[in-house]
Amino acid sequence: MIEQLKQKVEVTIVADKQQLLTNYGDDAIQILEGLEAVRKRPGMYIGSTDQRGLHHLLYEIVDNAVDEALSGFADYIKVTICQDGSVKVQDNGRGLPVGLHASGKPTIEVVFTVLHAGGKFGQGGYKSAGGLHGVGASVVNALSTWVQVEVDRDGYTYQMRFENGGVPVTKLIKTKNSNKSKHGTTVHFMPDSKIFGHATINSETIAERLRESAFLLKDLTIELIDERIDYHEVFHFSQGLIDFITYLNEEKDTLG
Repeated sequence: MIEQLKQKVEVTIVADKQQLLTNYGDDAIQILEGLEAVRKRPGMYIGSTDQRGLHHLLYEIVDNAVDEALSGFADYIKVTICQDGSVKVQDNGRGLPVGLHASGKPTIEVVFTVLHAGGKFGQGGYKSAGGLHGVGASVVNALSTWVQVEVDRDGYTYQMRFENGGVPVTKLIKTKNSNKSKHGTTVHFMPDSKIFGHATINSETIAERLRESAFLLKDLTIELIDERIDYHEVFHFSQGLIDFITYLNEEKDTLG
């Protein structure tokens, strides 16, 4: 009986190996282009597809806004966790470039659809940056049901929308802004439940991350709103790291 089972296993292994050899031809080599690779292997880009990965999406967009503050172009960031589970991140920075990229596409489209496209690699975009990998916006786009981008600069508002994992569904729409001095970028996105399942954003975890960013940049104000639970908090620490040390020591007994 044991000998028969052993022979059966050996035959199966040989058959499977033969099938692998047969199937391993030119057609077996897949080329995942653009954002398809991100959706195929999200863990390579955000670590996981649980709550931590979901939080990572939000951090990617927030870090872009923080980079504007680091470079001295922004002093306010607003993060809203909406009732429907979507997330909106607004800043009052310079606003994403809105012209045509060398590729012939609007720069906004390139930033949100091409991996490693950003202003953090060369010398022109940022004098300092919190994140240098340059995949943030495009990865968020790839792993979202939809993304709505709005840029205010030079007296105009520019809008572009992406759906189904990063596909542009509108051209770059330009309209006059009644507030000509308004500037900044707003990114509103809905994480794809096909990727993240039932994972939800924990506002307490997000608040801790935003609080730390505000401690490190004393001129920055970060507002967090969670419409699901009627939560609202503003982070601003005029003394920066001194306030951070005070915060860390709040529940500790002092010597003396």
